[in-house]
Amino acid sequence: MDPHLSSQGAVEPAAATAPPEAPLLTAAWAVFRKDVRSELRTRYALNAVLLFAVSTVVAMSLGMGPLTISRNADLPIIHAALLWVAILFAAFTGLARAFVQEEEARTAAALRLSARPTAVFLGKLLFNLALLLLLVVVTTVLFIIMLRVQVGNPGLLAALLLAGSLGLVAATTLIAAIIARASVKGALFAVLSFPLLAPLLVVAIQGSANALAGRGWESGIGALQVLAGYTIALFTASLFLFNSVWEP
Repeated sequence: MDPHLSSQGAVEPAAATAPPEAPLLTAAWAVFRKDVRSELRTRYALNAVLLFAVSTVVAMSLGMGPLTISRNADLPIIHAALLWVAILFAAFTGLARAFVQEEEARTAAALRLSARPTAVFLGKLLFNLALLLLLVVVTTVLFIIMLRVQVGNPGLLAALLLAGSLGLVAATTLIAAIIARASVKGALFAVLSFPLLAPLLVVAIQGSANALAGRGWESGIGALQVLAGYTIALFTASLFLFNSVWEP
């Protein structure tokens, strides 16, 4: 018998019985759906971020009351800063849960065996993005209503909130995986995230102030470009680094 044929014949049955690997996007969507179902059962992160967002906006409204132009000429930048601070700290309470719940439920090992690291990262990122967008919508609506904020350019504000949310998720999803097995998760998550998020917050606040003041799209294009570049850079770096962080 030809050794080459013998070797080939030994390999082919093994290859035929190996399970096909799921496409990347399909596996990522499966991870996302798993997290959504788990969150709908426990509602831990959802309740935490919504409660924090509502409490923050209510506290601002009761403590300061509606601000008016006659009281402060820098009203747009003040409103923009308060809005993004509320979004940031509410996000800190929920975004780390994407990986922490895997460690607490002892399902991280099973997830490592069932999906590629890239699929896990994309699925978790989609879940964090969905959670953050819900948080942003609730916080912004309450903020506008309770503090009687005048939005001069709603389209620009919505674009900046979306771009800022994408950058925030791109920066924090990898950090959530890093701190998942740490003993002091909440404090460590905030400490590691803030240096990465400080440039994003500065740009997002300045751009949002222009939107609240009613300036045109030309005043926000620069901020949108910076936020898009920031998001792409952090997303690319996270994809390269996640494998070494996720694998034990």
